[in-house]
This record gives sequence, C-alpha cells and structure tokens, in this order.
Amino acid sequence: MGKRKSRKPVAAPKKAPKLDTVFACPFCGQPDAVGCLIVLKRGFARASCRICQESYATRANALTEPVDVYSEWIDACVDANEGVAGRRCRPRQGDAGVDGDDV
Repeated sequence: MGKRKSRKPVAAPKKAPKLDTVFACPFCGQPDAVGCLIVLKRGFARASCRICQESYATRANALTEPVDVYSEWIDACVDANEGVAGRRCRPRQGDAGVDGDDV
C-alpha cells in the first residue's frame, strides 16, 4: 500500500492596498482636511478643504478615484505657480533705503 501525498495549502491572492480618501490641503497644509466627491451620473468630481474652503473641480469617469482628483488638483497648483518662484520682488516706488536714499 502506498502513502497518501500531502498537499500544500494554496496561498490566497493578496488584496490590493486601499488608496487614501482624505488628503492634506495644498493651501493651508492641514492633514486629512481635503475630501473628494465624485458624481458619476453627472461626470463631475470635486476636491475641497473643510478648513480653508478651497476647492477644485474636474471631470470624472468610471475609473476616477479620489486620489486621481487630488493629484489633478496638485498638478494644477504646480502649473499655476510655475515661474512665480523665479520672479524677484521689486521695491515699491515710494520705498526708500534706511538713510533716505532711493535704492
């Protein structure tokens, strides 16, 4: 008589990690202040901060997730601020130096 072969248990497939649904605000910096609303029937998505009331709206489709809406908002902020940091502030016309001479 032969021995029965032992079977190794089959490993269950790993679940994908869940994506975030609340984020830090790019304007006020508060963590977990930005929430996303996605209305698929109207093809509309909005991310808004509950602290400073800033918001961003975009189009949505069946594959849109809250992290996608937030990422688009961050990309729009970066595009809007492009070149702003490179500009230098000029002194105002009426400003004078410490000794009263215009600089």
